[in-house]
Amino acid sequence: MRTARLRFTIMYVALFMLSGVALLGLTSFLTIARSTSPVVPAQQQRPDASAARIAELEARLEAVHRDQARQLLGGSAIALAVMGVASVLLGRSVAGRVLRPLRTITAATRRITADNLHERLATPGPGDEVKALADTIDELLERLEQAFAAQRRFVANASHELRTPLATMRASLDVAVAKPGPVPPQTVALAGRLRTELDRVDGLLDGFLTLARIQHGALADREPVSVGALVTEVVSARAADIEAKRLTVRADVRPDAWTRGNAVLLAQMTGNVIDNAITHNVPDGSVRVVAAPEAGTALLAVETGGPPLDPEQVARLGQPFQRLGLERTAGGGTGLGLSIVAAIAAAHGGTLVLRARPEGGLHVAIRLPLIPPASREDEAA
Repeated sequence: MRTARLRFTIMYVALFMLSGVALLGLTSFLTIARSTSPVVPAQQQRPDASAARIAELEARLEAVHRDQARQLLGGSAIALAVMGVASVLLGRSVAGRVLRPLRTITAATRRITADNLHERLATPGPGDEVKALADTIDELLERLEQAFAAQRRFVANASHELRTPLATMRASLDVAVAKPGPVPPQTVALAGRLRTELDRVDGLLDGFLTLARIQHGALADREPVSVGALVTEVVSARAADIEAKRLTVRADVRPDAWTRGNAVLLAQMTGNVIDNAITHNVPDGSVRVVAAPEAGTALLAVETGGPPLDPEQVARLGQPFQRLGLERTAGGGTGLGLSIVAAIAAAHGGTLVLRARPEGGLHVAIRLPLIPPASREDEAA
């Protein structure tokens, strides 16, 4: 892995080795130049009687100089190799010390999420580049906190303000239909269509509020929740809708599929998945529901029959207002169901996987953190 620490270490070692090689080369050049300096012939400086003796001594001295030069070069090369190894350790240590403030900033930034944007790095120290980076991140977090708060206020205020005219419109329809005397059939039919659209707008507002609360609010009231019990309860509550479409429901519910989270939100998540399987199914179709522990997770899987679906469109169903084909413009649904499911699953540390079945229909798989039986018993005690 090419980390900054590794790059700094390599840079330090390379600079040290280049400096050492340059120093060794300069020392070798000076030593060789000194040992090969011209010597004045002894015959020109000494009497003939001592010329031979002096020449012999000079030859020995030159040999000693050559041996010393070789020993110096050899020792310098060994010292350079030893210091090269030491430079790796020293360079790694120095690089780690230099990058320590950055690691602290990274760890603190990772701990800050949408639930605790009020926290700041508040890095102490002199006003150097690292301090400037930490202060910049703190300013960014402050702007993000303000933006998130403004978004929550806008969604809440807009939803509240829109409910008032919707309630007024619904009351006006009820008054118009309930007037004494015969009411024209066209008025009754128009009132029914308007009520349907008003109910749809109410559903949109509820979806907006749910998404805003899940994505930008803290998840409270966590407790052990049985996924199998949620499935059984939701399927029983939708018995009339299932019978109206003559659907065949096969449920594989295990009692040991438990997770920890908000029971209300998990119930809404399960209801949205089952409602999606019922609403977007064919008459006389089938629904298969699985709630069981699998691979260390609590699995909630729902499979529906029907015609083959486009895998690319299916992959986008977890986003708001994404529907399949003509369902984008047709009524019956807000386009927020599976996006709310994805948000609830993510808030509980889980995942949502949507897959088009090769034989037709949709496969929805939600994996949540599994609670072992020992943990459930401890919390119950």
